[in-house]
Amino acid sequence: MSPTISLVTDRPTFETVWREALGASGLALRAVHPNGLATELTPGTLLVLDAGTSTYDEDELLTAVGLAKALGLVTVVVLPEGGGYTGIEELLEDLCPGLLVKSASDVPRIVNVLCRRADKGRANRFEYLTVSPRPNELLALLGDGSAALLTRPISEEDDNSEVAGILLESDAQAATLRLSSGRQLTIRASAVASVAGQTTQPNGHGGLDGAGAVDGARLGARLRELRLAAGLTQAELARRTGIHRPNIARVEAGRHTPSLETLARLASAIGVPTTTVLSPK
Repeated sequence: MSPTISLVTDRPTFETVWREALGASGLALRAVHPNGLATELTPGTLLVLDAGTSTYDEDELLTAVGLAKALGLVTVVVLPEGGGYTGIEELLEDLCPGLLVKSASDVPRIVNVLCRRADKGRANRFEYLTVSPRPNELLALLGDGSAALLTRPISEEDDNSEVAGILLESDAQAATLRLSSGRQLTIRASAVASVAGQTTQPNGHGGLDGAGAVDGARLGARLRELRLAAGLTQAELARRTGIHRPNIARVEAGRHTPSLETLARLASAIGVPTTTVLSPK
């Protein structure tokens, strides 16, 4: 099934232009009236928001974009080509970095961005893997734009000898490190994704041991199991932790692997140690 983009507009001509642009890239479109936007703001939603609609003034536009930002949604804002919103344009740039459309020439770039963001498997693919400029580290860039520094040794098999070569597999889901000692190590992008953005590494080897890699789906299921056992709703857990309920839903559905700090907050609110969440049972 093609990924669906929610197009927020009340202008038929605007919808036609974007339907053609998105359809040519295999993206489906669901038109949403600005007055019904609140019901569309669910985890994973990608929005193209027509700032030229008659519904929005500066305050209404900032409210819509701000709410989407607070919920962690990818939001494209299309400014009217005739001008307008100059007083809040810099703020909109901060809220939607790289996703502000000011002219028709921006449309192909934005469509490419949406194609990448709609790819749910992008976090499990390497874009780039290299030796870090800092000692005893590897630097990994993933398809979702996240990055991770992997402290060596990255596994028990890593003898910390010099990296002689790095080869990405054809699907970019794994990479092979060839060491000067003759050893070869395999790194999975999915394991790197579990530690991307964290300052601590859960197993002392960058979280990349086969047994030590965090399985986001299993972790989410375990968290949900413990929450229900404690008699808590997602809404109550959100209230106790200050984490938005849609973000908790993403974690429980296995669509996002939280940092250890966030996991500790969730575990504490449920009333269990962090290690209980990480353990299978």
